[in-house]
Amino acid sequence: MPAEKVVREFFEKVRSGQDPDAAHRLMADRVLAHQITSEDEVTVERSPVDYADHVREMLNVYGAFSIAINELLVQDDRVYVRWKQSGVHVGEVDGFLPTHKPVVQIASAVYRVENEKIAEYWIQIDREGIRIQLERNKEECM
Repeated sequence: MPAEKVVREFFEKVRSGQDPDAAHRLMADRVLAHQITSEDEVTVERSPVDYADHVREMLNVYGAFSIAINELLVQDDRVYVRWKQSGVHVGEVDGFLPTHKPVVQIASAVYRVENEKIAEYWIQIDREGIRIQLERNKEECM
């Protein structure tokens, strides 16, 4: 399966929350996830099981969210994706109690596919933008 098809199916099934357990078919047993938090680069090791759990956590916090791919570029074994995720804040996250208000996440990642599975990715999420939305929603509920 070409890299683009692997990543598209990953977004359609796993990342969307439609079928988190499809991670077993689309992710290697050990995936290196390079993440940036407050300009600090951290690499964590993910498995299909803990990634599926991560998606379930997002569903618990943002409900049945929608996800739209805004851009997808492919070069050899790497696929760049920029997406917009929209949900409703229905569960506690980072100390913010549910507000039942919309929350939008903008993110991008480069996925490296090896043997028809995601083996590594580099991701950037606008976490500060999410925090600002949660803070604003909290103030509106007071």
